[in-house]
Amino acid sequence: MAAIATYLVIFAVISSALAYDPDMLQDLCVANTSAGIKVNGFTCKAGTNITEADFFFDGLAKTGKVNNSVGSLATGANVEKIPGLNTQGVSLSRIDYAPEGLNPPHTHPRATEMIFVLEGELTVGFITTANKLISKTVKKWRNLCVP
Repeated sequence: MAAIATYLVIFAVISSALAYDPDMLQDLCVANTSAGIKVNGFTCKAGTNITEADFFFDGLAKTGKVNNSVGSLATGANVEKIPGLNTQGVSLSRIDYAPEGLNPPHTHPRATEMIFVLEGELTVGFITTANKLISKTVKKWRNLCVP
């Protein structure tokens, strides 16, 4: 009986040491946005219908026209614009600001936000669950590697 118990303990230790993630069930899942069904994203397009257009979006390179009362315009690059992002948990946004413009308070449940300033400067921040404000003024990136 002791030998069986010892074997089971050794087997359990070796099994956990060899644990790994199994192969992915699919290589990619390009969104079929016209299907209307969503379970952890959109349903997948048939592989024969996938094209390069499912993975590219040039909308973030274009300056947006800001003409609203808050002085900002967000251009999203999510699964609706880039179907190849389906089930990947990734999205991007470009926000164009008028002088003195602002981005209204908002939340990102289970997500994060990164800032890259192309022109001017922007004061950004967030409030922690402990009600602490963390903020910084982010300025235009300057290339530090001048030849």
